[in-house]
Amino acid sequence: MSRKAAPATLAVRRAAEEAAATFPALMIEAERIAHTVAAGLHGRRRAGPGETFWQHRAYGFGDPVNAIDWRQSARAADRLYVRQNEWEAAAAVWIWRDPSRSLDYASTQATPTKRRRADILATALSILLSHAGERIGLLGVDRRPFHGRGAPTRFLEALAVHAFAEAQPTPPPAQVSAGARIVLLSDFFAEPDVIARAVGAYASAGAKGALVQIVDPAEEEFPFAGRTEFQDTESSDRLIFGEAGSVAGAYRASFAAHRRALEDICRRHAWSFTAQRTDRPAEAALLALFVALGDFRTLK
Repeated sequence: MSRKAAPATLAVRRAAEEAAATFPALMIEAERIAHTVAAGLHGRRRAGPGETFWQHRAYGFGDPVNAIDWRQSARAADRLYVRQNEWEAAAAVWIWRDPSRSLDYASTQATPTKRRRADILATALSILLSHAGERIGLLGVDRRPFHGRGAPTRFLEALAVHAFAEAQPTPPPAQVSAGARIVLLSDFFAEPDVIARAVGAYASAGAKGALVQIVDPAEEEFPFAGRTEFQDTESSDRLIFGEAGSVAGAYRASFAAHRRALEDICRRHAWSFTAQRTDRPAEAALLALFVALGDFRTLK
């Protein structure tokens, strides 16, 4: 090894070690959050086509004759019973986490970056979904969806928590099957029309889904006053205000209008919308998201 190559090699090794150290810590946090939410979930099973027995129920008008469980019915003198199996999805749940540097922001050291919160939510959701027997895919990545006990680990590896892709700041075009479910995690600081086109394309293919807008508290509240310099996380652009407090009202009104536009997009396509601030527990957003995805099953 030459002396010139050594510093570069050491830098790569150091970066790899830092990435490896982050991986188990993120997974542990995601598992803790997932287990907290899972402990509060009851009765999430649904009837449908599958191989795992769920329950017997009384035969009703419109039920096919071949659904009757004759052995169970023979035990009752006056009624027939239908055997129901658990619902098993043929389509995967596809998750997209904004890979741009827009999420690489935290206003204080007391709060995680938006990127960290997005990674935690995505990974925790993959844990819950894998426990439910679902297949999990990473939207925009040319891979087959993951399935089984190792799915969350493989999902986190594919998520590439240390990589950024500025060319993909909005949800990517993708071919999804009817009945698929899609989760988009971002701050969605883009033109609403761009987000609307992406969601509309998924919805027109028959997919249901959810938008999770992740923001830092400072981005929502705009607590700045006096001379303040703002820097774009995705570029070197800077903006200086002599008195930032003078634009606070207009900023908050614009922020609220942008969020309403995102909510309208979801409402128009019967999608779910969840807002998550990084200074608030991730469990609430994860629970709302998982319940919304479960409810979509009845719409297939």
